[in-house]
Amino acid sequence: MSKFDLDGKVCVITGGGGSIGGQTCVELASGGAKVVVTGRTQETLDAVVEEITSEGQEAIAIVCDITDPEQVDNLVSETVKAFGSLDVLVNNAGGAWSRSEKAEDTSYDKWLLTVDSNLNGAFLCSMAAGKQMIKQQSGRIINVASTAGTKGNPYMLAYSAAKAGMISLSNNLAFMWKGYNIYVNVILPGAIIPRGKALEDDVPPLEQRPGAEHVANMIRFLASPASDQITGEAIPVRAWFKSDRFWQ
Repeated sequence: MSKFDLDGKVCVITGGGGSIGGQTCVELASGGAKVVVTGRTQETLDAVVEEITSEGQEAIAIVCDITDPEQVDNLVSETVKAFGSLDVLVNNAGGAWSRSEKAEDTSYDKWLLTVDSNLNGAFLCSMAAGKQMIKQQSGRIINVASTAGTKGNPYMLAYSAAKAGMISLSNNLAFMWKGYNIYVNVILPGAIIPRGKALEDDVPPLEQRPGAEHVANMIRFLASPASDQITGEAIPVRAWFKSDRFWQ
């Protein structure tokens, strides 16, 4: 048995219908995990579930708005009801609603939306899942932040701040929950090529943006026994794509 196997592990992936989320669901399922695909759109979630189950693997869809505490609690309870445990939570949901905006033009409504979707949602899911993991005395939480949370990102004030908050949340939970055998790590993707799109043939791979599959590979590593001594770490996935290392 490989240390990268996830046989029987129950994994919840938020934002599971998106590019990184969908790829992660498929990757974890291929490792033997029972996957809960969650997000706000039933049709999108069902498509990912169909992709997984068509390969003979296990997956269910649960609609959930991660900014609603009641829906998050229901997500955890329905997961445990269906599969008996919750072993891995991937906080992947989120997004940026402003990519080219002066700091002084950032509206409070847009700030709230961005922080709610990227940081508050991760907090709510971590708290609900964490309580179950404390009961189990084991679990893994993998937060998908961004390189924007470490170096900032010009004209993306709210997004950068929210992702920096996710990094701090991860570090603190790793320390406070270490006694319960709960691992907490955070991944920092840079600009990512969407799922289904290949790297360019005429450009060296390390000079291109990584693909969604490269983020999913790192998530599988952190979800697996291969990462048993890794917690409280922030791990970039960005190759040597210059704009994810320096402001241009």
